[in-house]
Amino acid sequence: MLLFACWAGKAGSRSTGEPDFALCADDARTRHTRVTNVVSREMKQLIVLSAVGNDRHGVVNDISKVILDCGGNIEESRMSALGNEFAMLLLISGNWHTLAKLESELDKLTKEHALTVTIRKTGERRDKTDCIPYGVDVVALDQPGIVFNLANFFSSRGIDIAELATRRYAAAHTGASMFSAQMTVNIPSSVHLAQVRDEFLELCDQLNLDSILEPVKS
Repeated sequence: MLLFACWAGKAGSRSTGEPDFALCADDARTRHTRVTNVVSREMKQLIVLSAVGNDRHGVVNDISKVILDCGGNIEESRMSALGNEFAMLLLISGNWHTLAKLESELDKLTKEHALTVTIRKTGERRDKTDCIPYGVDVVALDQPGIVFNLANFFSSRGIDIAELATRRYAAAHTGASMFSAQMTVNIPSSVHLAQVRDEFLELCDQLNLDSILEPVKS
């Protein structure tokens, strides 16, 4: 049917009225490629996996092996030891049956190693073209409320926090308890950047925070 349709469409372009099989083959390949791309996009699944368990040797190996065996691929990950626990947050891609396999295999792993695991489907993250990414670095003596005050500052101005990492550590010479935070925020293009910078520095002065707010280098 495909060759007949091509012949019917092309016959008028040749004096002989013979079908142009080369053009028909090109049309078939083009249509096949388009269909394949559409099917691939539809079959690809994105899964967010979170796992928390005792901080032990081999926990990353165990979970990553299950993901690989189930046909999944780790696209993004965040992993850290928190107290005596180890926490993982992963974005996994796979085909339509990867999720079902993961549910079964991870259930076995959680029972063997006392892990708490959750998985859920998600979609592709859309790039925010109307925002400018800025990096925030903060260092201060450890005190309650630093994360809240930073989050409240940006939230109240309609600025999304894309990434946040914090840690507590002892100062090199004094041993004082220190706190640091690294953030990436998306500032809408409609926001007055100079005003946001001035207000942010004023907040940091009030809280005795050493800080930097600058554009993220691409």
